[in-house]
Amino acid sequence: MSDTSRPDPGFIHSDAFLHGLMKRQLRLSIICGASFMLVLLGLPLANYLAPAFMAQRVGGFTLSWLVLGVLFFPYVWIISKIFITRSMALEDDEVKRAVAAENSKI
Repeated sequence: MSDTSRPDPGFIHSDAFLHGLMKRQLRLSIICGASFMLVLLGLPLANYLAPAFMAQRVGGFTLSWLVLGVLFFPYVWIISKIFITRSMALEDDEVKRAVAAENSKI
């Protein structure tokens, strides 16, 4: 005796499901990568365009070294945390939508 209210688990591995999920995760990856590149490329650019400003002392460090040596690593961890949690939320949302779509067919 089988339960007909539960969808076949194979539908989650369909091409349409995976394509939608990969498209949304690609968008998230591009946003996180652009955020990383903004600081990675912005710091040398700021040093080049505003050397006097970047040479200011803040907490015993020059602003350039404060950003590079102290703030850069927490920034990367924050981007990583956002990417992982948002990626998992995208997967959960996609599964819920797929289950709802499969249940509506039944």
